[in-house]
Amino acid sequence: MDADVTESAGTPADPDRSAADQDGHNDESQDRDESQGEGRSRGDGSSQDGPEGEGRSEEPLGSDVPAKRRHRWLRWAALATSLFVLVAAGGGWWLYRKLDSNIRTDTSAAAELRVYEKERPVSVVHDAENILLIGSDSRSGDNRKYGRSYGSSQRSDTTILLHLAADRKSATAMSIPRDLMTEIPSCHQADGKPTRKQFAQFNWAFQFGGTACTIRTVERMTGIRIDHHMVVDFNGFKDMVDAVHGVEICLKEPIDDSDAHLKLRAGRQKLDGEEALGYVRARKSIGNGSDTDRMERQQRFLGALVNKVQSNGVLLNPTRLYPVLDAATKSLTTDPGLDSLKDLYELVRGMRSVPTKKVQFLTVPRQPYVVDPNRDELVQPEADKLFKRLRDDDPVAVVPADELKRKKGENSDSADSTSPTPTPTYSGSNAATDLCEQ
Repeated sequence: MDADVTESAGTPADPDRSAADQDGHNDESQDRDESQGEGRSRGDGSSQDGPEGEGRSEEPLGSDVPAKRRHRWLRWAALATSLFVLVAAGGGWWLYRKLDSNIRTDTSAAAELRVYEKERPVSVVHDAENILLIGSDSRSGDNRKYGRSYGSSQRSDTTILLHLAADRKSATAMSIPRDLMTEIPSCHQADGKPTRKQFAQFNWAFQFGGTACTIRTVERMTGIRIDHHMVVDFNGFKDMVDAVHGVEICLKEPIDDSDAHLKLRAGRQKLDGEEALGYVRARKSIGNGSDTDRMERQQRFLGALVNKVQSNGVLLNPTRLYPVLDAATKSLTTDPGLDSLKDLYELVRGMRSVPTKKVQFLTVPRQPYVVDPNRDELVQPEADKLFKRLRDDDPVAVVPADELKRKKGENSDSADSTSPTPTPTYSGSNAATDLCEQ
């Protein structure tokens, strides 16, 4: 049996070597032979026929050099990724700081309102918000070309009370005519001197005492607590329209208005920022020439602008959102509660889920002032009923004026005292309305 084993090994047994050493030598030789045979059978190009250590281009079996190379590559990849993240974060922070610094804070209005805090109405519904949007008609700086100046003062060209429902399922924008006759309280002017309480047209409040006086006038008129305010100038509106690449409208007749710097053909067309500004400001050359007609045109255009922003995915596309935010923040002056990009983002995020058909625009019920038909006065009790609906966060509905007249006629013909009270309906539009289907 021992002879058979020695013969099969091919080498005489060494009497000085232990059996264990001999077995280990046999195992190592067998492993090397199998490894060499495997390399030749794979055809991997390794030189296995020469003496050990000659003609080999690869590292010996079991070497950790490839692992070191792999680890070195991973370290470089991790470093590159870290640098990219830092650059991106730094760029994002720079953009955030730039947008944030665009916003101007109106601290004087906040201080003035604190003086009159006891006479201001209280909020009725938690989480509902009322924001006063004021379009300034200042003719200073780049706005000089749009008309004559009122000296060092300015008046509110457009004022809108925006009510955001507590559940954020609807938003109602109520326009207040600038020529509406109303009670303006005593307010402090820029030099600190008080004005007298007087009955005058609404936009004088902004001239007398700035934003704070306008807010107090609206609160006295409506009984609605104003939570925040924004003042927007002409150029901000233009830049926002340009940032969304224009808004499409349709005109039944051409427009040629030198005062508004506007000349448009009839038919479907897209307005850029400059044309859009002229379109919403034009008065005598479009419609019946009234301020009410102009407000309705402003409402429809603002609705189309909101629809354009939502339908084009601007809010979800950073490259398209940034120009809109840049234009908006450059034009804004706000109260301290909305003077940061974070505050504005929270506001926009709350409105993002509001369907465009639930973003509604209407004008406070008004009629020609009995003393001067060139001025307006509230229609009562309809105006107070609307104010209460907004104050209590109750729903309202809007339809075009023609449809509203038809519905009123139908309701009067089929009045039923047992039917549930319907949601009050007013003349207006919503952001889903197509300007070319008017």
